Amino acid sequence: MALYLINLPFAGVGLDMAKRDGDAKVVLIEDGVYADVSGLDNVYAVKEDVERRGVANRVGGAKIIDYDELVDLIVDNKVVNFA
Repeated sequence: MALYLINLPFAGVGLDMAKRDGDAKVVLIEDGVYADVSGLDNVYAVKEDVERRGVANRVGGAKIIDYDELVDLIVDNKVVNFA
C-alpha cells in the first residue's frame, strides 16, 4: 500500500497516480489542503495545515490527523512524495 504525500504545485500529478492505485492513501500537507480530492478514498489532511489555511469546510471527506498520526502513516507505508 502506498502513501501519497500531496502538496502544491505537484498535486495534480500525485492525485492522478493515486486515483490509479486502488490501495492508495493520500495525505494532504501544507498547501495540498487546497487540492480537489473528489473520487478518492482514504484521504487524510494534517490538522495544523487545515487550521492555518482556514479550509476545514473544504477538506470534506478527509480525515483530519495530527503530526503523530502522520508519522505513523509514513512508517507503516511506502511513501510516494509529491511535496
